[in-house]
Amino acid sequence: MPHHRYRPYQQRVEIGVPVPAPAPTRSWPGARIERAPLWVPVDLRDGNQALAEPMDTERKRRFFDLLVSMGFKEIEVGYPSASRTDFEFVRHLAERAARGELPDDVTVVVFTPARTELIDRTFESIEGLPRAVVHLYIPTSPVWRDVVLGRSRSEVYGVAAEAAVHMARLADARPHADIRFQFAPETFNLTEPDYVLEVCDGLTELWDASPDRPVTHNLPATVEIATPNVYADQIEYMHRHLARRDSVILSVHPHNDRGTGVACAELAVLAGAQRVEGCLFGNGERTGNVDLVTLALNLYAQGVDPMVDFSDIDAVREVVEHCNRLPVHPRHPYAGDLVHTAFSGTHQDAISKGFAHHARRAAELGVPEREAPWDVPYLPIDPADIGRTYEAVIRVNSQSGKGGMAYLLQTRHGLDLPQAMRPDFSRVVQEATDDSGQEATAKELYELFRATYVAPGQDGEVALSSWTTDRAPDGAHRFVCTLQVGERAGDFEGAGNGPLSAFVDALAAAGITVGILDYAEHAVPEGGGSEAEAAAVAYVRCRVGDVERWGAGLDTSVLTASVQAVLAAVNRAGAGQ
Repeated sequence: MPHHRYRPYQQRVEIGVPVPAPAPTRSWPGARIERAPLWVPVDLRDGNQALAEPMDTERKRRFFDLLVSMGFKEIEVGYPSASRTDFEFVRHLAERAARGELPDDVTVVVFTPARTELIDRTFESIEGLPRAVVHLYIPTSPVWRDVVLGRSRSEVYGVAAEAAVHMARLADARPHADIRFQFAPETFNLTEPDYVLEVCDGLTELWDASPDRPVTHNLPATVEIATPNVYADQIEYMHRHLARRDSVILSVHPHNDRGTGVACAELAVLAGAQRVEGCLFGNGERTGNVDLVTLALNLYAQGVDPMVDFSDIDAVREVVEHCNRLPVHPRHPYAGDLVHTAFSGTHQDAISKGFAHHARRAAELGVPEREAPWDVPYLPIDPADIGRTYEAVIRVNSQSGKGGMAYLLQTRHGLDLPQAMRPDFSRVVQEATDDSGQEATAKELYELFRATYVAPGQDGEVALSSWTTDRAPDGAHRFVCTLQVGERAGDFEGAGNGPLSAFVDALAAAGITVGILDYAEHAVPEGGGSEAEAAAVAYVRCRVGDVERWGAGLDTSVLTASVQAVLAAVNRAGAGQ
C-alpha cells in the first residue's frame, strides 16, 4: 500500500505554537471529568445532511421532541438557508413557541455560512423565536483557504468579521429576542493555532462578549488527522489563551474519521471544553459525528450525572432509527442489542456469580437491588438502568458453559441445578448447539433438560405402574410397587430408612442395582416452571451397575419428583444415554 502518499499531522499543520505542547505545560492528563458538559445534539443539522434521505418535517419534529424529552437544553435544528425543509422546520418551531409549546429552558441553534444573503435568510427563519443561537462558520485551514476559498489569512478573517458585524446588526434590530452568537472555524484542527486564536478573539471583541452574554467558540475536528492527545493539546492552548475567557463558552465538535471521536471529546473536556456537539449514536458524514449516547453513558458509568435521560434506551433508539432510516449496530456501546449479552462460558459464569453477589449485598445493606452499588463482572452499568431486562444478558450457544445454561434455567424456569450436575448438562447443550450451529433459547434449554433428565422417568424401559409407601411400626419405610421391566411386570417391595432408599431396595428386588450418589431438591418458584402443576423438582445422581447417570423429576410432590428422578437415572443408564 502506498503509505508514502500521506503526511503525518506535524507536516500538515503549519503551527505557530508548539503542538503537541511540551509535557510540563499540559494539565489535561491529570484532570478528571466530574460534571457533564453542555451536550448539544446536531442530529437535525449535521446528522441530517449526512442522510441519503434527509428528514422531512414530520421526522424532524419527532426527533426534536425526543431531544427535548431527554433533557437537552441547546439543540441545533437546521441550516435554514440551505433548504426549504430546514427553513420551514425552524418556522414550525417559531410557531410552536408562539403557542407556548417550547420549554423556556430550551434554545434553538441555527447554522449559517459567512455570506450576507444567507445570514439574512437565517435570521428570517428565527423570527418569533424568543431565544436562539446563530452559528456562524467559515473554513480556516491552509488547504481550505488555498484550495476551496482562494483567500489569504487576512481575507478569510475579513469575511468572518464582516459576517459577525452583520449578525450583530440584525440581532440588535430584534430587541425582543435573546439572540446569541456562535462561531466555528471549520477545520480548526488543521489550522495554525495562532491564526484560530486571532480570528476567535476578533469575533469575541466584535460581538462584545461578556460573562452574562457569552459567545460560543466551537472548535471542530472536522476531519480527524491525529491521535486524541493532539486535539486535547490544541483545545488546551485555546482554553489558556482565548481573550475574555470568562465570556467564552469553549465548545468542541469531533468527527470520527480515525474512530477516536469519543476519545477526542473526552480529552477535550479534560483540556477545558465546556460544551460538546455530536449526534445520538454517532450519525454523521463519513464515519460520523461523535456519539453523545456513548459520551453521556461513559460519565454515568463513572458515577457522574450525564444530565440527559437514557432510562429507556430502546425507545430512544427506535425514534432515531425511524428518523434517520439507519440501524444502530448490535454492538454499539450501551445501546446495541448484544452489548449486555454474554455467550462465552467464562463470561457467563462470572456474570451469574456477580448477580448472586449483588443480590446478597443489597440484602445486607437493606436496600432494593436497584439501589445497591453496582459491581457485576462484564457489565459496566446495570442494564436495568437504561430500560433493559436481564433476559438477554446471558444467551447460550456452542461457546457457552455450564454457568450460562444454569443461569437461564434458574432465572427463566426456576430450576437451580446442583453444581455437580451442571457439567453433565453442559455437555448435552454443547452437543446440541454444535449440531445445530445455532443459539439455544431459555425455552429450548428447558425442553432439552426435560427431554434428557425428566422424560426417561416417565417413559422408559423400567416403569412404575403403581406404588405406595408407608412406615412400619419399627420406623422403617416400606415401598410397594408394580414395576414394568421391558416385557416383564411384577409386584415388588423394599424397605429402608427413608422412602427413596426403600424404592432403591424395591428396584434391587426386581434385579436392578442402584446406588444414590447425589441428591438435591427444591421448590419451583411460582410461575418458574413450564409445567404449571410442578411445584417441586428433584435431582439424583445414581450408579446403576457400573454406570453413573443423572435424573430429574418434576411434580407437585417432592417424593414423587424424587422417585421419578431415580427412575430417569435408571432408564438413562439402561439406554446408554
